[in-house]
Amino acid sequence: MFSAIVIDKTDDGQTVTLQQLEESALPEGDVTIDVAFSTLNFKDGLAITGSSPVVRKFPMVPGIDLVGTVTESSNTEWKVGDTVVLNGWGVGEVHWGGLAQKAKLKGDWLVPLPSAFTPAQAMAIGTAGYTAALCVDALIDAGVTPDQGEVLVTGATGGVGSVAIALLKKLGFSVAALTGKASEADYLKSLGAETIIDRSEMSEKGKPLQKERWAGVVDTAGSFTLANACAQTKYGGAVAACGLAQGMDLPATVMPFILRGVSLLGIDSVMAPKAKRLKAWDRLAKDLDPAVLDTIGQTIGLGDAIEAAKKFMSGEVKGRYIVDVNA
Repeated sequence: MFSAIVIDKTDDGQTVTLQQLEESALPEGDVTIDVAFSTLNFKDGLAITGSSPVVRKFPMVPGIDLVGTVTESSNTEWKVGDTVVLNGWGVGEVHWGGLAQKAKLKGDWLVPLPSAFTPAQAMAIGTAGYTAALCVDALIDAGVTPDQGEVLVTGATGGVGSVAIALLKKLGFSVAALTGKASEADYLKSLGAETIIDRSEMSEKGKPLQKERWAGVVDTAGSFTLANACAQTKYGGAVAACGLAQGMDLPATVMPFILRGVSLLGIDSVMAPKAKRLKAWDRLAKDLDPAVLDTIGQTIGLGDAIEAAKKFMSGEVKGRYIVDVNA
């Protein structure tokens, strides 16, 4: 038997409970894992609270991230005793996820835990931090360099924003942090932000082309924030878009792209190929100070995850929730 959070849906609506399950209930997969830690992401919050129909198969164990130890494997890449990390691949949406003490997954979805991090630290990073690394890699691949000026990070106190700031700072960039939480200015500066901007400055409709401010942007908001970020990006700059916290719309024009040569880079973490995943985790291992993770993560038990998801969705949380599934 093992413990798991289970989302189910009936004619009366959605239920979310902590249950004891038989190992035989696990879905198909060629690698079985004893899960050590999971985490809560925005998508997990949507799934657990039912705020958006991200779960497409019921019953479902949520949790798009996990780290743990292989206990059985018919996949030639993994052997018993290996410590592995899972991010995305539809886990927690169409395949049982990490908010449980056991998981059964496709070995092709897994990457090795970098030696630079403990299992708990890997979940302080989670999909949010891995997505931040994908964004930073995309900006660098697009030619953005520290000497070109400031890089803007929106949704700065969130998991993606927090890790993006720390990575960019380590790489020598000057970072501006956009946030609706003015009280967290000291936290953002401790991560490496030099400038703090109130999100209200960019959350409303702006001019199609605005004063050039940013060499690059990591955006988690979408909507007017993303449109204004593009309109303020310098000639030849790049914007990495990975979220829709403000909205999925993009009320923009083509002006920044055809007059300033701005690049809008879409960042997908769920189905990213393995080569990109390994590159992102290598970036994190080299350029993210593990000590930073102590400031952006707080640990809770599996039984606390349901209530924590509600707090997460109400905007009461900064940084990351790490879920110790055995606590």
